[in-house]
Amino acid sequence: MAAPSPGYSIIIRVDAPAGYRVTSQIAEAVGEAGAQVTALDVAESLHDRVTVDVSANAANRDQLDDIAAAIERIDGAKVRGISDRTFLIHLGGKLEVKPRVTLRNRDDLSRAYTPGVARVCSAIAEDKALARRFTVKRNTIAVVTDGTAVLGLGDIGPEAALPVMEGKGALFKQFADVDAWPVCLDTKDTEEIIAIVKAIAPVYGGVNLEDISAPRCFEIEKRLRDELDIPVFHDDQHGTAIVVLAALNNALRVTGKRIDDIKVVISGVGAAGNAIVQLLLEAGVTSIRAAGRHGVISRTRTHEDEHRRWIAEHTNEEGFEGTLKEALAGADVFIGVSAPHILDKADIATMNDDAIVFALANPTPEIEPYEAAEHAAVVATGRSDYPNQINNVLAFPGLFRGLLDVGASRITTEMLVAAADAISGCVTDAELNTSFIIPSIFHPDVTDRVAAAVAEVATRNGDAAASEDDPATPITAAV
Repeated sequence: MAAPSPGYSIIIRVDAPAGYRVTSQIAEAVGEAGAQVTALDVAESLHDRVTVDVSANAANRDQLDDIAAAIERIDGAKVRGISDRTFLIHLGGKLEVKPRVTLRNRDDLSRAYTPGVARVCSAIAEDKALARRFTVKRNTIAVVTDGTAVLGLGDIGPEAALPVMEGKGALFKQFADVDAWPVCLDTKDTEEIIAIVKAIAPVYGGVNLEDISAPRCFEIEKRLRDELDIPVFHDDQHGTAIVVLAALNNALRVTGKRIDDIKVVISGVGAAGNAIVQLLLEAGVTSIRAAGRHGVISRTRTHEDEHRRWIAEHTNEEGFEGTLKEALAGADVFIGVSAPHILDKADIATMNDDAIVFALANPTPEIEPYEAAEHAAVVATGRSDYPNQINNVLAFPGLFRGLLDVGASRITTEMLVAAADAISGCVTDAELNTSFIIPSIFHPDVTDRVAAAVAEVATRNGDAAASEDDPATPITAAV
């Protein structure tokens, strides 16, 4: 049976006869049905009955009938309704627009809008670079998707993708004070997507591409990076790669291995797998075998996909031919961004001592963590209910915070490595252990450290704009 999860959090309203034991009976019934009680509140108490709200985590929607039936086996108890807390948090959407200025009177209005706003418009018309100083462009990014690769749900369309993009916007604001807005496009045409994003780019200081299926995502990102003067970031690729490298840095600290000595096997050569290969090579890994559905990518095969050709040319130098399971023998690190339950503990047993296993398929990993842990020293997943959660939210808020702070025009591989190093550096030597190789997404310093690292690289390499707040260039000089 699946474990209860906050993703299926519910509130059950129950009417029951008044009595000293009724609340404990209700809690016991919910627990016996397999749910996890998280709170119990008496909403109303009368002389003959009580109304009780039970908050609980269920395993799935099918379990709700079992919970209701268990409660109603209590003499006189009646379930009035069950509310899904996940749907409630999405009610009306998760984002809103609020003015940053106060409009208290006609004078305020004349400066924020007509007639005063015309002077600001005229200044920007003369120098478009001023838009980043005097509009939302300074702190706003577009979260762009076509809804073709959403979570593990696949091609579900732009409307169904919107809750995920809203959630991404909420994370940007919560963790980095970046204003991010969903842009869900009703087209799958690569050229049309590129044209639309280029057309709306004047509003934004950066673009976060999200949940666009491979291989189109590669072309879309490359073209937009080449044709726009603002940073473009595909989080499914590079966000995942950053956090994987950060976790690997600390897993190597735990096991005492060196990054240039390890043998790495990667399962999955789509968007995330491709980016992970590139970033690990940049970070100093010298031995990588990358496996797709038909085995390890090698130079002896013909690859029509240019991204698989690139992997073939830059990995597996010894020319290994074989399956993923065969490739694991003698490996130090396994990184999975592929499919559930493709490995078992016998496969992990063939790896080197003090093996590192990152099974990141979500929600069901390539191997169950408790099985991998029988033979591996360090195990990580993408899930929040196991230790060592590898989650992109550790990377993308701070990355864009740093890019926006310095007005960066592009993203470089050196910035990605710096972001990974900043994340891994948040775990001190005293904290580091096999079950804690990556900081919590609520670590207070992660975003600031990532932002500072990215901003430093951008400034040092000339990718940052001139300071807009330099006292030597007062506002009046611009307008």
